[in-house]
Amino acid sequence: MPSDPCEPLRKQGYQFFSKTSTAALKPCMWCKRALAGGDMCYKHQFYGIDSHRCVQLTPTLRCNQRCLFCWRSFEHEPVESEECSPETILAGIHRFQKKALAGYNAVLDNTVTEERWKEALDPKHVAISLSGEPTLYSQLPELIDLFNKTGYTTFVVSNGTNPDMLKRCNPFQMYVSLDAPDRETYERVCRPLGDYWDRVQESLRLLGSRRSAVRITLVKGLNDIAPERYAAILQDSGATYVEIKGYMYLGYSRNRLVRENMPDHADVRAFAEKVATACDYRFKDENELSRVVVLERKR
Repeated sequence: MPSDPCEPLRKQGYQFFSKTSTAALKPCMWCKRALAGGDMCYKHQFYGIDSHRCVQLTPTLRCNQRCLFCWRSFEHEPVESEECSPETILAGIHRFQKKALAGYNAVLDNTVTEERWKEALDPKHVAISLSGEPTLYSQLPELIDLFNKTGYTTFVVSNGTNPDMLKRCNPFQMYVSLDAPDRETYERVCRPLGDYWDRVQESLRLLGSRRSAVRITLVKGLNDIAPERYAAILQDSGATYVEIKGYMYLGYSRNRLVRENMPDHADVRAFAEKVATACDYRFKDENELSRVVVLERKR
């Protein structure tokens, strides 16, 4: 075990906002690809988000689940002595995004245009989704409000275990994960550190009153069961969208699962169709490269 659990993350490109917190920023693969003129992530296709202008961050690396499909390590979890303030996070975004993308600037990389480079250094979107569970950060509502006031489009991805915190948050789009159709599967696949199933259901029921999405990570042989039960939960949620995405055999999840747990896009599409036929959602779009299908609620 490394003496500093954050050191392996720094080597992976994490930029930490302070020495005492685990708030961090790291551009995703799609941000870098888009900057170099390549493909953008499916959020561009589905929601019009320009990947090279999107900041991926987390206010904390702490998490209260140990999902089998998670790419991160649970054994070397960084310790957080104090939280980073929303103001500190906001103030560091441009500096750390520029530092993280330094090798992609228009001078060093001829695939990057000057226009795209300037746009990347002036991000417009914040995805609070890098790692950890953001609702464990006590100032999450204040952080989102600060981003909103300064013109950012905010996306928050939560495991739904803290509905009281989600009630106080007002992002542009709220994501809540639903990775099991029942309590037994949830406890086996998501391995929560507490009795959270009912809390997840409460969080899902909050989504009908806001722009929102339910995200299902489909793991072949583990949670790709009972589409009608997923459909019943989704129907009750009232979420605007449902994203059904195939598990990817990456990172530390390879120590817990096998390659055969990774569904292909046809598997994801077939499961999504079964879910849609059992509730008031319909097919909206799909991205085969990312193995994701999005459903939208019928009006």
